[in-house]
Amino acid sequence: MANSLFRKKSLERIVRDSADGHSDGHGGGGLSKVLTVRDLTFMGIAAVVGAGIFSTIGAAAFDGGPGISLLFVLTAVTCGFSALCYAEFASRVPIAGSAYTYAYVAFGELVAWIIGWALILEYAIGNIVVAIAWSKYFNNLLLGFGVHLPGWLITDPGTAKDAFLAAQATLARGGVLDNAGRAAVGAWNGAPLIGGYHIIINIPAFIIVCIIASVTYIGIRESKKTTNLMVIFKVAVVILVILLGFFFVKPANWSPFLPNGFAGVLKGVSAVFYAYIGFDAISTTAEECKDAQRDLPKGMLYSLVICTILYILVAMVLTGMVSYTKLNVADPLAFVFDQVNQKWIFYFISASAVVATTSVLLVFQLGQPRIWMSMSRDGLLPKPFGWIHPKFHTPWFSTIITGIIVAVPSLFMRKELMEQLTSIGTLFAFVLVSGGVLMLPRITGSGGKGFRLPYINGRYIVPVCFAAFVILFRERLGSAFQHLGKTGLQENLFLVYTLLATGLTIGTVVRKYSVIPVLGVLFCAYLLIEIPAIAWEWFFGWMAIGLLVYFLYGYRRSHLTRGAHKGIAAATENQPKC
Repeated sequence: MANSLFRKKSLERIVRDSADGHSDGHGGGGLSKVLTVRDLTFMGIAAVVGAGIFSTIGAAAFDGGPGISLLFVLTAVTCGFSALCYAEFASRVPIAGSAYTYAYVAFGELVAWIIGWALILEYAIGNIVVAIAWSKYFNNLLLGFGVHLPGWLITDPGTAKDAFLAAQATLARGGVLDNAGRAAVGAWNGAPLIGGYHIIINIPAFIIVCIIASVTYIGIRESKKTTNLMVIFKVAVVILVILLGFFFVKPANWSPFLPNGFAGVLKGVSAVFYAYIGFDAISTTAEECKDAQRDLPKGMLYSLVICTILYILVAMVLTGMVSYTKLNVADPLAFVFDQVNQKWIFYFISASAVVATTSVLLVFQLGQPRIWMSMSRDGLLPKPFGWIHPKFHTPWFSTIITGIIVAVPSLFMRKELMEQLTSIGTLFAFVLVSGGVLMLPRITGSGGKGFRLPYINGRYIVPVCFAAFVILFRERLGSAFQHLGKTGLQENLFLVYTLLATGLTIGTVVRKYSVIPVLGVLFCAYLLIEIPAIAWEWFFGWMAIGLLVYFLYGYRRSHLTRGAHKGIAAATENQPKC
């Protein structure tokens, strides 16, 4: 059984099936090949430039000060290693499925299932967070035009209850409520009661997810046109904000540069990291690219570079316009211009934030159905998840299910835990993809088409990096080993990471691994262990459910067990008319 759990799909068979039309032969003529380098780059920008730059960057700047720009450099370097590894896989495995398909090739079926299950956190749960952020921006925009929605229709019950209790505590102390406090009391008291429960739901978040699901159902051609238009608009507004903001920058605000030390900078990593999964979403559209082997790597890297430059410039503008101590707000871009008495820019920023988060929703909503489609083709999920619409050439059933599991929770879920779970799912995928490159057979000679990861011998570089890690964290390492078995989950994860780093360093010295995928594994794995323990507990529970589903259904139905080509033919059997 152990061998069958780690049975792999060969690169040769995947490429052969793709060339023969098997990989997209699920009825209706397959997926439409319409995406170019420009479209892929725009999709990456659409996914990356969103809630991170318009919302969470404020809290990160509050913790890290002007040094927050270093956070985006660090995150970009980490993502850069992973992006290069994604590009290598995308060039060699030009079919839909992203990290799921790559793990199937490198590690085998069980690991592929695990990463496919984790990617639900990355895309579906991540989209819940974005939908909630969109709702907030949209409501701000409506307020700017004098439209006031009832408070109980624009938030979740947990947030509303906490805000109401905080307002009550303020009144009990003899304090005076501000506008936010009065709004919290009004939302709670104005909510209808059913069975003694306050009915509080986030209607705008629900509606936008339904609209986006409809767009992705209709087709990739319509989705790419919509995405490209939104990207052009929001990038133009971001550049306008940067240019206007520099006129109000006071260099004195950049001192001290690291008010809370580098630890303060690192504190904001998990909060913004989920915004960097754009190139992963790009890789799920491989079968809809005109030339996946050539265009996917370029789209991934171009979008990462452009977005990183925008993040760094925005961070410098924000911390230069006002003191970092004032930036712990939900709408930092609008806030800083309000602080310098430039209220007219508020409407531009609000409109851009709505567009930005809409485009993120669109890209993520494209990614999840295509991962399910790949898993269904392999027999790990029921056949309907692989059905292709005969007219629109999209995975219609998977698209509908994705819309439901994002739209319904967005009515009542809180975003904090969702953000952390999304970060875990994202980084988990990055670790496996980076590690998977080490498992690929090396291509020799000048043959082959598409991107190739440069080989840089890590025999000396990786040990130097490991030595630097030990020196920098010597006190934490000493404390963790001294109190072994008595520490919490967070420190146990740190010890697991240390063992991983030790083993990978030894392996690199002995086997001369390339430095890029090794550093990709080490950087992403470190960021993983810095995510709060409560999110890890939820993640382990989610993985347990996933393994149960695999052993009850996927293991027995896998096409590697029943024969690949027989399974492919069975995938479209009895497909209903749409």
